[in-house]
Amino acid sequence: MAYYTQENHGPYEMFDLGDFALASGEKLNACQLAYSTFGTLNAAKDNAVLITTWWSGTSKIMETTYTGAGRALDPAKYFIIIANQLGSGVSTSPNNANAGQAKAKFPRLAIADDVCAQHRLVTGKFGIRQLALVFGGSMGAQQTYEWAVRYPEMVKRIAALAGTTRCSDYSRLFSQTLREAMTSDAGFNNGEYGESSEVAEGLKRLATLMSVSGWCPEFYRHEIWKTLGFASVPEFKTNFMEGYFAPMDPNVLIAEITKWQGHDVARAQGGDLAKALGSIKAKTLILQIENDLMFPLDDCRDDQEMIPGAQLCVIKSRCGHLGLFAIEPDYSTQFDHNVGELLAS
Repeated sequence: MAYYTQENHGPYEMFDLGDFALASGEKLNACQLAYSTFGTLNAAKDNAVLITTWWSGTSKIMETTYTGAGRALDPAKYFIIIANQLGSGVSTSPNNANAGQAKAKFPRLAIADDVCAQHRLVTGKFGIRQLALVFGGSMGAQQTYEWAVRYPEMVKRIAALAGTTRCSDYSRLFSQTLREAMTSDAGFNNGEYGESSEVAEGLKRLATLMSVSGWCPEFYRHEIWKTLGFASVPEFKTNFMEGYFAPMDPNVLIAEITKWQGHDVARAQGGDLAKALGSIKAKTLILQIENDLMFPLDDCRDDQEMIPGAQLCVIKSRCGHLGLFAIEPDYSTQFDHNVGELLAS
């Protein structure tokens, strides 16, 4: 689909994974991992930072929102690799897979698949043996935790933003409403639609759900939407939220939801969450956004208690989970302060 192009989401390169074995036992044929790099890898190869992506997002939003000159994640200091999820629309996904695995026939993915693919990229392409930091927000935080559990000797630090170590029952139910918003549209046609526009009503329903739970009551009470240039809540919902999701491929969003719902780092340790989190050796910073309805603060505290030496910091915000987009002036300042301290430690 025209939406998933270099013009919209680049620049990025492709890393060839071949026929890639998945956690489900299936293979993703001719698998390609889309990634972007910024900065220079030093001779010691010890200044590498890996950034993962969230649901519906790609490397472009992570680059523009979380990296830059003078910031904590400064390409002048760090070699920054931003890896797009498998199934994200730019890496091998339902919209661009070989015919036998396209659309509804796309294999079931897991967060572990993303992390194993990223490990292949980091070690095979760049010869990196230790990462100075792995950082991700929301579904990117799920990948961040998976990295720390799956490759404890390789990850020096992690910063997990607005996400948890496993999908809670609440999060699973909420994400199911997003899935059903799309699949209940007659135009969805069991995933065999032609263009996203054929599922327009389903994508509008999804946008409404995210307008409620992605933001928070304070966002509307304090009319933060006005700072984005909208005159009313209906105008914000139509032009911003619906406009954001309208061009996206429902099968892509669903492939990522499947990973979101199935996420549990304990699988790497036989189902024992305390054992899995206790095995983390990385210096751990858990960043949670104030008023986040999608990943509540108490869930993050539970994770903190099981990770040795983990620090939990709350970013003050009136936006809730979608504060991730950094629309408040002091959001990036808070993020850079906390992550900068982590990197200096």
